[in-house]
Amino acid sequence: MAENRAVEMVEVGPRDGLQNEATVVATADKAELIRRAIDYGARRIEVTSFVNPKKVPQLVDAEELVAMLPEREDVTYIGLVLNQRGAERALATGRIDELGAVCVTSDTFGIRNQGQSSGESLAAAMEIVALAKAAELSGQITIATAFGCPFEGEIAIARVVEIAKRAADAQPREIGLADTIGVGVPSQVSEMVGRVREAVGGLPVRVHFHNTRGTGLTNVWAAVAAGAATVDASLGGLGGCPFAPGAAGNVATEDVVYMLERSGISTGLDLPHAVDAANWFTGVMGRPLPAMVSRAPAFP
Repeated sequence: MAENRAVEMVEVGPRDGLQNEATVVATADKAELIRRAIDYGARRIEVTSFVNPKKVPQLVDAEELVAMLPEREDVTYIGLVLNQRGAERALATGRIDELGAVCVTSDTFGIRNQGQSSGESLAAAMEIVALAKAAELSGQITIATAFGCPFEGEIAIARVVEIAKRAADAQPREIGLADTIGVGVPSQVSEMVGRVREAVGGLPVRVHFHNTRGTGLTNVWAAVAAGAATVDASLGGLGGCPFAPGAAGNVATEDVVYMLERSGISTGLDLPHAVDAANWFTGVMGRPLPAMVSRAPAFP
């Protein structure tokens, strides 16, 4: 049985769900996706990333999109940033509430993804949190490739724990553990979440899973059972990383909500409204999406 009876959900569809899509989604449709996410209860939404548009052309409209966000005091808009320049762009919009920073476990992935070694990415993430705090905003740190690297293979849990301990010195809002390429399994997730929670001095742990090998939902369950406070998910199950070969979609928002809510764990999200949004989103993308619940008959 899960330790938590309620979890916080972060909707990452507008950023992670779309960043690897070849067909450019109109800015107006991205804004509508965010509006619909708010309607089904999302109160933390990763809306875009402020990265080099040449590397992630899908998100070239970051500033334009952020200017279209609904004015909501009860919603936290998250902007992903990888360096000081990205943080400055996000802060300059005046509309981003939280900076999402990323560090990595392997030098190879870090250099290909961010042009930084693992240690350099951690230092940059900690500086981003400091910039967020200086602007009286929140900042979070996610440890990417925490469960395995597409280039270096297995990552020792002890290494992830050590990175998390160092990241905690910046006092971010939380420490995120990301299975960037979807290689994690429940036993690994349980141990990692438990050990990281012990190491970070009471900071909440957030998890981010991809369903590349079909273990995404079971990993969510294992993480929540081990005390993870927050779960990332993407409407329709879209997602991927341009710099991680073979990374498939995120766990689907509607699938996670169905599993947790029927297990007695509150997510704060309304499943029928999420399914309606997923059906609309399917039309925008012009193809069936990976999620299961939005393609199944309603139950009960």
